[in-house]
Amino acid sequence: MKENLKPVWIYIENGIFLEAKSFGIDGNRVGEIVFNTSMTGYQEIITDPSYAGQFIVFTMPEIGIVGANSDDMESKKVHASGIIIRNLNDMPSNFRSESAFPDFLKKHNGFGICDIDTRYLTKMIRENGPQMMIASTKVSDKEALKNLLKVAPRIEHLNYIDEVSTKESYVHTSGVWDSEKLEYKKANHSLNKKIVAIDYGVKRNILNELSEAGLSVEVVPHNTKAKTLIKRYKEGKINGVFLSNGPGDPQVLKEEIAEIKQLIEAKVPMFAICLGHQLLSLAHGFNTIKLKFGQHGGNHPVRNEDSKIVEITAQNHNYSVTDEICKIAKTTHINLFDNTIEGLEYIDSPIFSVQHHPEASPGPHDSKYIFALFASRV
Repeated sequence: MKENLKPVWIYIENGIFLEAKSFGIDGNRVGEIVFNTSMTGYQEIITDPSYAGQFIVFTMPEIGIVGANSDDMESKKVHASGIIIRNLNDMPSNFRSESAFPDFLKKHNGFGICDIDTRYLTKMIRENGPQMMIASTKVSDKEALKNLLKVAPRIEHLNYIDEVSTKESYVHTSGVWDSEKLEYKKANHSLNKKIVAIDYGVKRNILNELSEAGLSVEVVPHNTKAKTLIKRYKEGKINGVFLSNGPGDPQVLKEEIAEIKQLIEAKVPMFAICLGHQLLSLAHGFNTIKLKFGQHGGNHPVRNEDSKIVEITAQNHNYSVTDEICKIAKTTHINLFDNTIEGLEYIDSPIFSVQHHPEASPGPHDSKYIFALFASRV
């Protein structure tokens, strides 16, 4: 119960020191603090591997209302360094709930912080950008926490991909959620086309949408060699490659970028989301930048530059490609919050990518057509 929550102490690299309450596991956690504006889907968010190394501040003040269940997992565990919420609801009210949120967090080694002013933290991030922070249920001294944070590696220096990527290849066997039967549909292979999804931290619902589009999806580790995939493509054993989302700074992934460059040179059809979108830019020789406070939420307007229709999208990224990429690619989507590039179609290459998350888990479904577009092109 909430009255049994332990104290937790927080030190942020800009000098802010706070005390709150903890739920989930005990100990110390270090990560980068970001905020998420989604009003639903907290379980999908914290099990998204792209959040590895980050503390998520939820702007939605009430978290835990619908509990947690095994169906809403985007991966096998909680990947976020921690979650920070205003008010914890530990008595869920939902027919799909299998456990209370604090119990779910403990089961999956998650670190939770509550009873804190999340509006204050959100405004701080908007003004100062993402900050490194440490949270502890063991250490209460400000200077001690400051020293622990000082010697901890920063998120932009860490490679989380080996941690979140699959270790073995597998074939994905499910489609999208069936709201009538309350279960995931079986994979749809109606197009007789097979793609390989390179797993940099892929979300389950991205794979579900690829299957729903009629593709047979084989998921492979992040360190799969390009020459193996090129050989399979030339032999007609696969029809294309998907580059997934994932955590951290894309510029850290030198080996992955080198392999993608070989796929580009071999003219292998490719589609990419989020981190994969950024890696494609780097593999083409163009830089990425870190945004002031990133884009995290389910209410971001993106304009389709072909149709001029504004799509409400789900977002989760701190990095963006630069306008220089337009030398070799056509901009297909623009973020109307900050005018950053949200979609690219490469000139003279069978390659396109988007920065946002068209699988929308959680989030709106405006951009789901992009999966069918990939299926039609491979």
